[in-house]
Amino acid sequence: MHREERHPLSDAMRARVVQALDKIEHERNVKVLYACESGSRAWGFASTDSDYDVRFVYVEKPDWFMQVDAPRDVIERPLDDELDVSGWELSKTLGLLRKSNPTLLEWLDSPLVYRQETEAAAQLRALAEAFYSPPAARNHYLSMARKTFRGHLQGETVRFKKYFYVLRPLLAVRWIDLGLGRPPMTFADLLSTVNDAQLLDEVATLLTLKRNAGEAAYGPRRPALHAFIQAELEREVPVLPRTREDSQRLDRYLRDTVKRFA
Repeated sequence: MHREERHPLSDAMRARVVQALDKIEHERNVKVLYACESGSRAWGFASTDSDYDVRFVYVEKPDWFMQVDAPRDVIERPLDDELDVSGWELSKTLGLLRKSNPTLLEWLDSPLVYRQETEAAAQLRALAEAFYSPPAARNHYLSMARKTFRGHLQGETVRFKKYFYVLRPLLAVRWIDLGLGRPPMTFADLLSTVNDAQLLDEVATLLTLKRNAGEAAYGPRRPALHAFIQAELEREVPVLPRTREDSQRLDRYLRDTVKRFA
């Protein structure tokens, strides 16, 4: 099955997103290099009432860089009904890529791409692979899982969606620890690191509940999932390879891309 077929998107919603991106380009005089779906719809566990989280990378005109005070490098649009749109300027994006920012790496792996300049996006993905740091990614995902678990899954009644906001980063940690490379964005792919049939059944049951019940739905805590989560949070940290790359590659990409789309 093609990746996008697992994350269906209506033609009407795709057209609405493209229209929003066109409006941003026109109003801000920028070029959108890449735009994708992030969040639960791209992860593969959206509810019927989940928002559409559109994220993009854009290029400013050369004059934007000729300012003493650093200009704002983020474009955000207020949540409009179910559409949440925001993006990062390219030099900001590359600075985060140099730090192996997992959020950015997930954007580049999204199964739902709304727009991309094919060559520029391919080069950006290649840079993401080159600068990928397993220790940085592991720390990010483990911290995310621990914070959500402590903050949202301690009661006898818990919000269904919060389980997935803990399970997904923990499975990303497992993926990293197994030496499988950059963790994929989709929950189904990450779940391939689990071979416990009972646990998989528990996750499948919860996934069905979450998809059908809505984002705000609550239910009783699930002991089997809690036991798995606690065990994963307590696992020893393995020795992971560190990456060293030449930042001049990022500078060249920035210069070439700004010149091309100015």
